[in-house]
Amino acid sequence: MLLILVVSLTALCSMAKADATPLYLNPDAPLDQRVADLISRLTLEEKATLLNHRGPEVQRFHILSDKWNQCLHGVKWNDGGPTTLFPIPTGMAATWNPALIHQVADATSDEARAIYNAWHDDPNFKGDKNGLIYRSPVINILRNPYWGRDGEAWSEDPFLCGRMAVAFVQGLQGDDPHYLKLASTLKHFAVNNVEKDRQTLSATVSERMLREYWLPHFRDAIVEGKARSIMASYNEINGVHNVYNHELLIDILKKDWGFDGFVVSDLGGVHDKAMVVKSVNAGCDFSDKEFMEFIPEAARSGQITEARLDEALGRVLKVRFQLGEFDPADRVPYRKIPMSVVCSPEHHALSIEVSRQSIVLLKNADHFLPIDRAKLKKLAVIGPLANHFVEGNRGYSGALGRKTVNIFQGIKDRAPNLDVVCVDGAEIAPPRPGKNTQAPPPFDYAGELQKAVEAAKSADVAVVCVGTNLSIEMEGRDRTTLALPGNQEQLVEAVMAANPRTVVVLVNAGPLTIPWIKDHAPSILAAWSSGEEQGHAVADVLFGDVNPGGHLPYTVYASEAQVPPQDEYDISKGFTYMYLKGDALFPFGLGLSYTTFKYSDLKLSQTTAKDGDTITATMDVANIGTRDGDEVVQVYDREPAGKVVKPLERLVGFKRVTIKAGDHAIVSIPLEIARMRYWDETTHAFVAEPGTYHIMAGSSSTDLPLSASFSVGN
Repeated sequence: MLLILVVSLTALCSMAKADATPLYLNPDAPLDQRVADLISRLTLEEKATLLNHRGPEVQRFHILSDKWNQCLHGVKWNDGGPTTLFPIPTGMAATWNPALIHQVADATSDEARAIYNAWHDDPNFKGDKNGLIYRSPVINILRNPYWGRDGEAWSEDPFLCGRMAVAFVQGLQGDDPHYLKLASTLKHFAVNNVEKDRQTLSATVSERMLREYWLPHFRDAIVEGKARSIMASYNEINGVHNVYNHELLIDILKKDWGFDGFVVSDLGGVHDKAMVVKSVNAGCDFSDKEFMEFIPEAARSGQITEARLDEALGRVLKVRFQLGEFDPADRVPYRKIPMSVVCSPEHHALSIEVSRQSIVLLKNADHFLPIDRAKLKKLAVIGPLANHFVEGNRGYSGALGRKTVNIFQGIKDRAPNLDVVCVDGAEIAPPRPGKNTQAPPPFDYAGELQKAVEAAKSADVAVVCVGTNLSIEMEGRDRTTLALPGNQEQLVEAVMAANPRTVVVLVNAGPLTIPWIKDHAPSILAAWSSGEEQGHAVADVLFGDVNPGGHLPYTVYASEAQVPPQDEYDISKGFTYMYLKGDALFPFGLGLSYTTFKYSDLKLSQTTAKDGDTITATMDVANIGTRDGDEVVQVYDREPAGKVVKPLERLVGFKRVTIKAGDHAIVSIPLEIARMRYWDETTHAFVAEPGTYHIMAGSSSTDLPLSASFSVGN
């Protein structure tokens, strides 16, 4: 009898203890039940507070604001310390190496988690105390070469952009089956790539162009990458603001794509009560202080239903539960990541590897590069970007603190026995004095140009570093020309006249239309703003310690006259390699090497197919040169003629491969028929046009020596 009583008391105590722990704090309970339990305990004002992405703490439950952060190419950490700075996303895309970009995102999210762990564990922590929702990546498509934020995004091509986006999102969010390392926010959804009047402009876009060009990469990052958040952009599409675009946020995103994360507005994207009501009812789940201020009144008056409010909050809280915010630290594997990963030697090595792989050799007449150090005595490094470091995307990337390496320093380090001189020679744009600073003295254009000429004459080889910086292209500032800004073109011409043995290194984000330089300079490198080790990476390529293998992620137009107006959103009018009228200056996908690759024997796994099939293209790629090298094998399709204008060609597969000198590789690339469909505006669905599809393979969009075909029936 006593034993039964003891057992009963023990059971009652256990039940009481279980009852004392709210369901939402039970890490073993089903996720949806935990979220619903927490929501049921909240007042209307508390719910609204949790839908303000910079709101105050909900004190009854000790729930802090999520305090989102940025990590476009490194973790932003204000007042904290340095974090690893990687190349800008356009440079990362130039690697054509999704596996490498996954490593970048994995390293970045490790650093973000380490900082989060430190401020939770260290009462003396210095720096921003941010949460785990990170507003990256930017995956807007690069239709507009004048766009000031080209350097924040990946490519003009939806397929390449989608592959990079999936890799980056998966790297950020981690691979644990129960917990997220970070929550990735895709931005900016959608049809967003103009800075002028970006908060008021309306993009006129056809249904077909929206589905075929502006959305596929977003779908990849949602459906395949499983991104947990997405940002509605400032602009309108066909007169409907994206923040309350029901078709975009509910019909396409949540219904068609099955998105179960949350939609957030861009900062300041929701202005007043009327907009709060419209945006919440049209699928926006999360916003600024306006949500906290106006939702309670709107809910009480019936303008927003409680069911919709709870759904929005449920989407936000689900992500926060998946981040482990409501679980004991020892249950979350990512809570163990230490601060030693921040700026670790491994991440430093990864940054320089990405920089090296991103560099694109655009021209190399008569094998001018690589430079043989043993045959030189003096090298002149000239240009406004020779001895100046451009980190790119200020405010969204790694915090500078440790030493960064510009090109002049990198060349000196890699050639310690050379006499290396440096001259600016030109100015990109006059500096803009800050509020509390005086304007610097006027730039001595004539004097600096003369110094550059004298340095070039006295050197065996000149390296001219030109391009753009944040005074030319950045958020809020579109470019006004595709030419080199300032007097940089004059500088290149003067240096070339003084010393024809000149290499031009481009440090930029968006494309530069430089026909004179292409015609006259023996060698040209695209180096981007390529991270903390840019100088060493460029020097490694110049001196041949690294064989360049990067390829262009966008078209460089031969003339600004080729580019349609910025308010033309139909790319078939001449935008991108798919619809370009005339020849490009440098075509999409171009990337030369210090070795030579030969393509042969293209075979398709089947000659007939239907919608939903995947065909494998297999080919032999041989390195017939004398150096080991990387090649980006690219596969394009040309679709049968039909009811609508089709692309001249469209990228449907690629693979970066390393092949030793004298060796070859059998390269197999899967090709999804779903990537070759067009959007039928009559049936409102993707359709694979019946007929013959031509498959072309090679090293760029204009160098496709192999071809084969297959047919799709009715």
